[in-house]
Order: sequence, then structure tokens, then C-alpha cells
Amino acid sequence: MKKYTADKIFTLTGEPLTNHVVVADNDGVILSIDSISDHDSSSVQSFNGIITPGFVNTHCHLELSHMKGKVDTGTGLIPFISSVVKYRDFPEDQILDAIKAADQEMYDEGIVAVGDISNKTDTAATKAKSKINYYTFVEMFDFMQSEMTDDTIDQYKEVFEGHSDQNGNKKSFVPHAPYSVSEGLFEYIRNENYQQDTISIHNQETEAEQELFKTKTGDFLEFYDGFGFKLDKLESTGKGSIYHAMKNMNAMMKILFVHNTMTTAEDIAATLDWNFRSYWATCANANLYIENRLPDYQAFIDANAKMTIGTDSLTSNWQLSVLEEMKTIKKFKSYVPVETLITWACKNGAEALGYDDQLGSIGVGKKPGLVHINAIVGEDGNIDISDAKANRI
Repeated sequence: MKKYTADKIFTLTGEPLTNHVVVADNDGVILSIDSISDHDSSSVQSFNGIITPGFVNTHCHLELSHMKGKVDTGTGLIPFISSVVKYRDFPEDQILDAIKAADQEMYDEGIVAVGDISNKTDTAATKAKSKINYYTFVEMFDFMQSEMTDDTIDQYKEVFEGHSDQNGNKKSFVPHAPYSVSEGLFEYIRNENYQQDTISIHNQETEAEQELFKTKTGDFLEFYDGFGFKLDKLESTGKGSIYHAMKNMNAMMKILFVHNTMTTAEDIAATLDWNFRSYWATCANANLYIENRLPDYQAFIDANAKMTIGTDSLTSNWQLSVLEEMKTIKKFKSYVPVETLITWACKNGAEALGYDDQLGSIGVGKKPGLVHINAIVGEDGNIDISDAKANRI
């Protein structure tokens, strides 16, 4: 049995607690949450700062871990995608070693579950043995070329079968982005998943993506032309890319929209009206790395939209740390309360990936993986995470 207290304990089942103790068994299962007066202080491990549930990283590309530092910052999305294609093929031993190291880094940073994008099976062995719960999103794309759809399906069936959904892991077929998936491939994805699954999709990352659907103009046309692909079947709609996604996705399923850099209040309202089980993953450091731009978080807060936090990959980030994402958001968008960021990082993420029966909040019978953040808690209750570190306890 282990007992922990801190200046504030975020159970995420109610208001943050002070002068309380979390009691857990040796396996990390929560036994009780008690007043500190009920326990001998010598039996309680006390921390300066805060205790939270383990973090949930809802968007990662673990298989790109070998590309850390290989791609320039500030290039914009389309040159970034081109660079990723260039560096995909590395010696296998380097790829696998980088994947293992990144998995360990996330575990050490207090991450308990990850929504991981997989285009290959490179990460399968590591995820099968990991202490982290992985939701593998087998990401499919055929560049909107219907003649490629059947071969794409055959290719990704093999990837899907290569990933385990045992020992707490999950998997589903997902579309890459509105601009890279044909209607036939969208249909396959709708039919192959179950209603309880979560579907991830990259969304509204750049103005060029919006231009493609609004007016069928912009840099994506040149990008596709470089591959010899035509977008003859795509018609301009005057609306952003998320409306194309909604048209082609199952509104009865849990949808995780990722990045959302260009998403407006109007887009959020329309999406939540279409599917109230929509979640919104923000990857702040990746946004700054690629586009040097962050989403309008106030629009999501005003809509009571369920935000989550992702790290993206080491191709587009300097580390895989949910706390570092929180610090970046707080630095550049200081109006977002720390308490809100903790909810995004833990509870909302666990809900989005369907792990909230055990993760995301501290409650009796759960095994959330407790994290100590050595934040500064002021006398007024304000929490400063600017120089904080996260440690598993």
C-alpha cells in the first residue's frame, strides 16, 4: 500500500483537493481518497506541486521516431509532408531502436495511453510489449485516386492484422485527411469499423487545405500534380475541409479531429451538431514546428468542445511530452487555465480513446497511473507550470 499527497490533487471527478491523501495498492489501483487527518503523516509521501492522473497522448506517429531533427522547422505543411516521404526509408535497426526509445520516453513522462498513427507494422512489436496502452490508428490514404483504392485496402489490411489489440491495446482503420482519401476509401473505413471504435483524422492544418475544398485552388493542386495525380472528381464547395470529412464519416462513431489549426467557431458548432461525440486533438509544438501557428483555443472553450492533447511525432517535435505541450499552450495562449489543460491531457484524452474506465481520472478501483508535477502552487491557488517536470509516482 502506498499513500500520496500534494499541494493539490486533481482527481478530475470534482474540484481539486487539498489536504487529502490518495491510497493505492502496489499495482497502482486506487483504494481510497481520504482526508489527510485520517492518516499518520509519517506513512504518507508528500510532494510539492500537484498530483494528476497519467497523461493520454491522443496523437502520435511513433513509427517516425527515427526522424528526429531531420526535417526543418517552419516550412509549412506541404514541404513537411514531402520531407517525411524522403526520410521514411532508414535502416530497420535504427527505426526499431528509435521506436523503443520513444516509447520509453513517453512512459517516463507519465503517459499511460497513446493514440498512435500507423502506416506500417514497424511499431507493432514495441506496442505489444509496452507498459503504455496503445490505440493504433491504421491510417489509410489513396490520394483521392479511386483507381488506387483497392490496392490501398489490400495494403492496409496487412498493416491492421500486424498490430495487436490484446493486453489493453486497440485498433481501427482511419482516414489520413479529407484531402487524401477517396469517397470509396471513406466508405470502406465506415463499413469496417465498429460503432464503439474511435476514428482519427487530420483536420484543417493549413490554409492550403481550406482553399482546396472552398475554391479548388492553392498549393495542394501543385502538390498532387507533382505525383501525377489529378483531382477531377473533387468539386469546390465554398466550405472548409471538415465539411467534406463530415459528409464521408459515420456520425454515430467517436471522431477525433487532429490539429484543427484553421478551425473556426462556426466549424466547431456545425461539427458538434453533426456528432456530439467529436473530440479535438491539439499538438501545439508540432503546429509551431511546421506552421508556426496555433489554433483558436478560445473558440473551443466557448463551445465546450472536448479538447485533447497530442505530441505528434519526433519528426515535428523536440520531445514526446504531454506536459511540454501544456507548457507551450500556456506560454502562447495564457488565457487557457492550467486546470483546463489538465482535463484535456487526462480525462478528455482517456474518453476519446475509450480508456476512461481505468484511465483519465483518480477514482476508487481505477488504475490511472499517478503523475507528480512539481508546479508552483501560489497562496492564491494559481498554478505555475512554466518550469515544471513530470514524474511517475
